[in-house]
Amino acid sequence: MNTQVDSRPYQEATARLPLIRSFLEARYTRTFFAHRALTHHLYRGVFPTFDEAQASIPAANTSGYDNTDSAELYRERTRRIFINDYPMMYWLGRFFADGARTVFDIGGHIGIAYYAYQKYLAYPAGLRWTVMDVPAVNAAGERWAKEHDPAGRLHFAGDLAKASGVDVLFAAGSLQYLRYSLVEALQAMERRPRFLLLNSVPVHMRESYFTVQNIGTACCPYRVTAEREFLGGLSSLGYELQDRWENPQRSCMIPFHPERSLDRYFGFAFRSIQS
Repeated sequence: MNTQVDSRPYQEATARLPLIRSFLEARYTRTFFAHRALTHHLYRGVFPTFDEAQASIPAANTSGYDNTDSAELYRERTRRIFINDYPMMYWLGRFFADGARTVFDIGGHIGIAYYAYQKYLAYPAGLRWTVMDVPAVNAAGERWAKEHDPAGRLHFAGDLAKASGVDVLFAAGSLQYLRYSLVEALQAMERRPRFLLLNSVPVHMRESYFTVQNIGTACCPYRVTAEREFLGGLSSLGYELQDRWENPQRSCMIPFHPERSLDRYFGFAFRSIQS
């Protein structure tokens, strides 16, 4: 669970007090880039594009997950699940019952969901679960799998093109880190997945934008998508919404931008009506 820092003192700095706000913003910027705690994440700024969010990260700060420290995170999550995992397991079980045998897991780290869910779901014979992540994480995942995946069902890829034609496109808290949107990724595929299973998606009711997240080991550009853009884009590609749920345990509090902060994330299950 992502524990948030109380950002209300920063939110209360208004444009009517520009000097005070400027001072508080500068102080928060120093705090943000010095942040190293793994127990909670911080957010800073609002940007129109991924590149502008990326450019705001000082060269002295590690950027993204493609590094040894980030690759070593989340080992405990391979052995446990959280309350927001239950809708994902339910729908994954439904999709397996409908014949799904291939899962492509965007940003699945070392195979967190693959390991954790197998304690509660009966994986079908012939299952092939592929994780796409950055090189440092993929390398760590392959090492972990040698000891922890005797069935040999877990594989790793560095290219989203490998998702073409899979049964289930799975993303749990990862879409926000991509340079491209989910719709753009699906449009580029020769054969689109039959099912989409998405969790912990930061959705704003009106606007799309980027912020920067500090995860303790690195800073990352972070996408937030407008609800209409997110749902409308997938509908235009022939995906029908099967279910939607809220995750109030996740939030994205951006100091000085209360109107762009999120007090919950969302999960979704989609089925292609064209398959």
